[in-house]
Amino acid sequence: MGQYAAFTSDSTLEEQVKSLADEELLDFWEETQQLARMANQDDNPDAEYCPEYERIILQELQFRTCCRGNI
Repeated sequence: MGQYAAFTSDSTLEEQVKSLADEELLDFWEETQQLARMANQDDNPDAEYCPEYERIILQELQFRTCCRGNI
């Protein structure tokens, strides 16, 4: 399992996602999915789930997949 490095508050989410290794990125994506499921199950209006995370992670995964296909 991947380990997450501490990010500075100056880093954008996009920069943080790009700096993750493939396994770490997949772990992060899986964790966001689990949080979304928990928020939906609890029907907790205070739970914050940001679909922007998922969009950014999926874009990075698609980019990496396309780059590998061109090598």
